[in-house]
Amino acid sequence: MICRKLHPRKIDSIMKRILLVSGLIGVLLGAGNVFAAGDAGHIEDISFSYEGPFGTFDPEQLQRGLVVYQEVCAACHGLKYVPLRTLGDKGGLDLSESAVKSFARSIEMYDPELEDYREALPTDNFPANDSVGAPDLSLITKARAGFHGPEGTGMAQLFQGIGGPEYVYSLLVGYTGEEKEEAGSLLYGNTAFSGGYLSMAPPLSEGMVEFADGTPSTVERMAEDVTAFLVWAAEPKMMARKQMGLISVSLLILLSILLYLTNKKLWAPIKYRKKAED
Repeated sequence: MICRKLHPRKIDSIMKRILLVSGLIGVLLGAGNVFAAGDAGHIEDISFSYEGPFGTFDPEQLQRGLVVYQEVCAACHGLKYVPLRTLGDKGGLDLSESAVKSFARSIEMYDPELEDYREALPTDNFPANDSVGAPDLSLITKARAGFHGPEGTGMAQLFQGIGGPEYVYSLLVGYTGEEKEEAGSLLYGNTAFSGGYLSMAPPLSEGMVEFADGTPSTVERMAEDVTAFLVWAAEPKMMARKQMGLISVSLLILLSILLYLTNKKLWAPIKYRKKAED
């Protein structure tokens, strides 16, 4: 096979074509995501504190979300993949050791070895709840990550989150008050759910929980707080991962600069020699 050396202008033309095709593919994929988002219903864009490369969890919001989950959601849903001890992790709910133990004691766990119920320990996970066949909430926000954010583009995952939290929030606040019976089941109107109706009754109502910090328990407030808590439940190490990512990117930038300066220094004598010869 004979290899031909391409002219720099030819290489530049090929690279421009590759970039153009890549851009068109990105636009088409983004448009597809927009239509996919539309099929899911009306999704509201919420600015959560943990979004973006520099976002962080708000411990007070997560603690309020835990209250909403425990008093409202836990009646039908579980968190079987979340250890109770993680409630005390830094960068999350940041509860004290005594508070974690106290919360664990408020939960009854079935122990197969004892064949009876006992108080939960911080080493246990949140209990599963299969009583009504409702989905476990440990990974629910990750399961809805295919929405790709309110903008409908892949870049929205970096700047506006994975999209799952927006869907969960919109679902909780999207009840219209309309009801209909279908195949012997009562369905409730919801603007965020695909098809407009779902079998889950509105779980939130004004003032149904009381927050220790005095925050008004409106439907919107409770929905946002419990959504943030579910994001933490799905990714409890998100802040550590972000920090490691920023450190890695910073080191790569520093190494790139050092490599560039080293390259300039190594080739400088040869370049000056060629100029002198010319």
